[in-house]
Amino acid sequence: MPARPSVLYVTDLAYPARGRRYCDEDILLTSRLRADFDLALCHPLDAAALMDGFDAVVVRNSGPVLHYREAHDAFRARATAHGTRVYNPLTGRGDMAGKQYLLDLTRDGHPVIPTVDPTEDLHRLPETDHYAVKPRDGADSIGLRFLTRSELAALTRPIDATGPHHGDVLVQPRIDFRYEVSFYYVDDTFQYALHAPDPERRWVLEPYEPTDADLAFARRFIDWNTLDHGIQRVDACRTREGDLLLVELEDLNPYLSLDLLDEPTRDAFVAAMTASLHRFLDTTPPA
Repeated sequence: MPARPSVLYVTDLAYPARGRRYCDEDILLTSRLRADFDLALCHPLDAAALMDGFDAVVVRNSGPVLHYREAHDAFRARATAHGTRVYNPLTGRGDMAGKQYLLDLTRDGHPVIPTVDPTEDLHRLPETDHYAVKPRDGADSIGLRFLTRSELAALTRPIDATGPHHGDVLVQPRIDFRYEVSFYYVDDTFQYALHAPDPERRWVLEPYEPTDADLAFARRFIDWNTLDHGIQRVDACRTREGDLLLVELEDLNPYLSLDLLDEPTRDAFVAAMTASLHRFLDTTPPA
């Protein structure tokens, strides 16, 4: 391997994310990573065509896969067939693989917002005024709807072939929570936490000092995911009773909110990511 490995950094710099700027974060990260790697940036639609010329592909703020599903599937298939080193590795069990994991975690008794398939387990949900209906491949609140119990019944009825299939959505009770909190990891090491004190303003975040119990909660999902390398974000909500429930396990391209960190914390994260990338390249056989 050359002294300076080459990295194809996948990002959609123009993606119009609500409440945050993907481009600023990736400009910052790539400016720092260039100290250790030869870098080129590309749009996710171009990744499959370009990746063979690099030692590794780093997928960062590439936007919801829902917008380019066919190209993303082609990228995964080509990377798998060619043995391309992709960071995060494509073996993630969280959002990288869709939201089926929320059903699996619910069935296995993990502390997660109860999630069911509307065609099979609607009766397992607790009674509440409204329910959240989410696409299985959704992200960034795309396609999110809130329905009453009676409106949910329509999801189990036969539908015409031209409409959305009820099997493509998941249902959760709408949780009355105090706030949301996110825990950020590189590999299996905790880096920092941020929380949104106002439930109506998800991306107005502030630093959060986690308790030992908070970290034990987040760590169980990092361990469950079994990713040896990469960046993960554990999103949770604090219920009125004080418990934490998993909202999402972001292991594809989690936004990091680096602009909200103090300089020492931001520097520590960049150093951790740089070291992780080196370990990934050193321990993962090349194609």
